[in-house]
Amino acid sequence: MATLTTKPEIENVISKDNFDKVLTYLSEVKFGTVTLILQDGKVVQVEKLEKIRIR
Repeated sequence: MATLTTKPEIENVISKDNFDKVLTYLSEVKFGTVTLILQDGKVVQVEKLEKIRIR
């Protein structure tokens, strides 16, 4: 698993604005997944799948 440690490395993969959106999605999902789709080493799509548990 690759680790992004410095800001320039992160911005080569995803912009700051889009990274902030991903963090927002992660905080909103209680059950589900947030998937990053990459093309040529850059994030081109983010998918958010939320599951609702019925008890």
